[in-house]
Amino acid sequence: MPNSNQDKIDAIDRDILTLVDQRAALVIEDAKSSDPSEQASSTGPMALSSRHIDRLIAALGNAAAPDVANTTSAESKRDILRHIASVCLASVRPIRVAFLGPEYSYSHLASLKYFGQGADFAPLNSIPAVFESVSRGDLATGVVPIENSTDGGIVDTLGMFVRLQMQICGEVVLPIHHNLLSASPREAITEIHSKPQALSQCRGYLATHFPGARLVETTSTTAAAKLASEQPGVAAVASLEAGRQYDLEVLGASIEDNPNNVTRFAVLGKDRPQRTGDDKTSLLFQINHQPGTLADVMTIFKTNQLNMTWIESFPCPETRNEYLFFVELTGHRDDESVADAIATLSKQTKRLDVLGSYPKAQHVE
Repeated sequence: MPNSNQDKIDAIDRDILTLVDQRAALVIEDAKSSDPSEQASSTGPMALSSRHIDRLIAALGNAAAPDVANTTSAESKRDILRHIASVCLASVRPIRVAFLGPEYSYSHLASLKYFGQGADFAPLNSIPAVFESVSRGDLATGVVPIENSTDGGIVDTLGMFVRLQMQICGEVVLPIHHNLLSASPREAITEIHSKPQALSQCRGYLATHFPGARLVETTSTTAAAKLASEQPGVAAVASLEAGRQYDLEVLGASIEDNPNNVTRFAVLGKDRPQRTGDDKTSLLFQINHQPGTLADVMTIFKTNQLNMTWIESFPCPETRNEYLFFVELTGHRDDESVADAIATLSKQTKRLDVLGSYPKAQHVE
């Protein structure tokens, strides 16, 4: 029996495509009349679109029209709007994005969350490669992990900020839900593969449920998923998207020990985002190796009533027993209080890099 609603569905699809074309035309029109410096931005428009989408979804709640069943989740609606926004922006200026690959890695998922599927994504094999490709101008922007709520700062990323001048233009907060995936049945698993951080974040679950399995470190969660699809007795800790790509069964869902496990990703580029009223500023500084110096620096932030959201120490490559400090605080570098703090800090530090001011990510599951 033919589907009696198919004609209605086809009509709705035609309306959706027509509206997408109309939206793209408005984006193109705005681009023609906007400041040329804004048109050159590789990350700013997408950041503003993402924030607008989040606010729109929050304002609407999860309510549908009175005569329509509410069967689409808020997150699905957000994904749809983000993809449409991304495609429309790509019609004005295609964006090439480097990320720590391969595809279906968490860095890839974070890139999709921020830029939508209209961007051109380039998977690279290391965090330094992402930094260097953006620094050279091979790609407009890049996405790298900077901090995990379980394991702390990402050493490779912090090290590259120390070595290479690079701006942070935005951030992505991605809930990390690890899954145990395999083509083999649960009782046949003898090895569990994944990148070291993923294995670490699931060590309690793995020790309890697979005490006899050998844990094997790999270069990425996606590489582990691929191997699990090819070798009997091997399971992978990876994302659901990687499992779908390699047709794996889910032997355990959301197996991370910390249910609030999230990773923050930095969006790299050469832009300087304008103030939005809900911003963060990232700093890197080095102080004299003397008693009380760090406490004096912290007083600067207190005096200017700035809230620090993150501080991380990092060994200074040139000296022994000295450290660099990464600090994130609320506010924009153009805010008077932040500008005053930076000016005072510059007089009390051996090195000070303003890594960037950018819109604060909306943490939405």
